[in-house]
Amino acid sequence: SLAYTPGVAVPCLEIKKNKADVWKYTNRSNTVAVVSDGTAVLGLGNIGPEAGMPVMEGKAVLFKTFADIDAIPFCLGSVHGADGRTDADKLIEAVKPLEPSFGGINLEDIGAPACFKVEQTLKKAMGIPVFHDDQHGTAIISLAGILNALKLVGKKIEECRFVMNGAGAAGIACAEYYISAGAKRENFLLCDSKGVISKSRTDLNPEKARFAQETDCRTLADAIKGADVFMGVSVAKALTREMVASMAPGAVVFAMANPEPEIFPDEALAAGAAVVGTGRSDYPNQVNNVLGFPYIFRGALDVRATKINEEMKLAAAHALAELTRQPVPTMVLRAYGVEKLELGRTYLPKPLDPRLLCTVAPAVAKAAVESGVAKQPIADWDTYAESLRKRYQE
Repeated sequence: SLAYTPGVAVPCLEIKKNKADVWKYTNRSNTVAVVSDGTAVLGLGNIGPEAGMPVMEGKAVLFKTFADIDAIPFCLGSVHGADGRTDADKLIEAVKPLEPSFGGINLEDIGAPACFKVEQTLKKAMGIPVFHDDQHGTAIISLAGILNALKLVGKKIEECRFVMNGAGAAGIACAEYYISAGAKRENFLLCDSKGVISKSRTDLNPEKARFAQETDCRTLADAIKGADVFMGVSVAKALTREMVASMAPGAVVFAMANPEPEIFPDEALAAGAAVVGTGRSDYPNQVNNVLGFPYIFRGALDVRATKINEEMKLAAAHALAELTRQPVPTMVLRAYGVEKLELGRTYLPKPLDPRLLCTVAPAVAKAAVESGVAKQPIADWDTYAESLRKRYQE
């Protein structure tokens, strides 16, 4: 009677009087909807919403395990055009009505270019955080790795020349994000399946057109000569040893295609790369989105942020980069069966590190407060940090 009728009528009537009380009397403040239409699942492509469900269920498990967030997977049908690809307007109209039930929306595995319109429109239309993890999660984690890699090789991000192979959702988002962190737009060359994105091309969507350069380069092999950083979110074996060898001294190579990267780490190192990252878990320096999205949403939910903005994303990346420079606790070393982990060519933060929750979430929450998007600012940050530690232990 207390959990349902007649007791439940009391909070119902309170919320009717003041809709904001839904955050006080329900679990909305600890919930995220994981939404996909199955059009760009992992490296498997457009396999449909049913086949995409295991990924969304797995994502929900990670939300709960690492940040104690209750996440519900939604794999939506009837949101596709006749060609089987995302109809952005249909997907937008399907997701908007979810707002009263959730504290945030995590968009997942939605094909480009529709994913750009979906996220941008929903961010404007909804009063809760909307976050496309394939774009921004990848960008945040990879930036943390690149910042530390550049520190190791003694280079500054604003002076580096970048080559991005793959100009879909992840590639475009990563490039834009690195620019917000200090890289120069004119120092980027992007490549898609048709070659270098240059001003001579007439087949570019608006997102790609922002990166079109006046250049004689036409292929990845042309573009990568003398580059400082290669970032791959494309296809297996796209990068050769010869291409890596043609890069600038102290080259950073993040080959992120999964399950088979653009080049395997041992090959890239043998060709002269100084620091190598990958999307795989069986090599050092895995760039894994689980280092970001649980803690980003935890911080956003805890201050009732209305959005996840650039300030919050940059705060997450810098918190991750800084954590990698700190001594690693013995329990983390034991979890991975190693005797030592420290900032170097083979170490980004590891997912099984309890410090992530107490490091990234507060950084994101503080950035939300300072940038004016928090509806429930935190008064005592020490108490908040202690509450996060308890969540992890429980």
